[in-house]
Amino acid sequence: MYDIRLLLGLVSLFADMTYEGSRSITGQYLALLGASATVVGFVSGFGELVGYGLRLVSGYFSDRTQKYWTITIMGYALNLFIVPLLALAGRWEIAAILIVGERMGKAIRTPARDAMLSHATQSIGRGWGFGFHEAMDQIGAVTGPLIVAAILYFKGNYQTGFGILLIPALFALGILLTARILYPRPRDLEVNNPKIQTKGLHQAFWLYLAAVGMVAAGYADFPLIAYHFKRVALAPDTWIP
Repeated sequence: MYDIRLLLGLVSLFADMTYEGSRSITGQYLALLGASATVVGFVSGFGELVGYGLRLVSGYFSDRTQKYWTITIMGYALNLFIVPLLALAGRWEIAAILIVGERMGKAIRTPARDAMLSHATQSIGRGWGFGFHEAMDQIGAVTGPLIVAAILYFKGNYQTGFGILLIPALFALGILLTARILYPRPRDLEVNNPKIQTKGLHQAFWLYLAAVGMVAAGYADFPLIAYHFKRVALAPDTWIP
């Protein structure tokens, strides 16, 4: 029987391959559809705001309902199937809505998935378990843009790139559904531990949070950078992803 940690890792690999491959060309694609730099910056930034801010709601709802699998599957479906739909966007306004929708899907599924992963990794150590998951995640994040770059190199267009990403999206959803069938109750994988009473968060946490906030405030999303690369022809399309 396949280990749920491996299955969720593979889901993350193929999922990142899909949406990171997409994100490597969304800036250029919006430029091709006639969007301005302001639009690209706003869409990218607002998408990230939705992608992180909505996790507070999704996480709360996941804990209240205990429907971790349902929420995870719904989020992944939205997150992944929007990507190939970008190939059909004939206007930048439609593409912008889809890009924000993709981020919304990620926000919906991440807290519920991480809660299940937390249960599944207790026996081997959560640090090792989440580290393995993140490694799989990053493999997909690197592979996706390389696939898109290869498509552009062999004279494909952006629409073809988005369309091809349907393949890893289907792999991700297929493996996710397999994990759902094999492990319907991930909570059962965790050994019960006594509850530990805490008294708030340490000062170091708030200092770290402030530092991360300042880094985020000065962060420029790659779609905006890629947009300018294309507009000023700083690099050929095949090299930008």
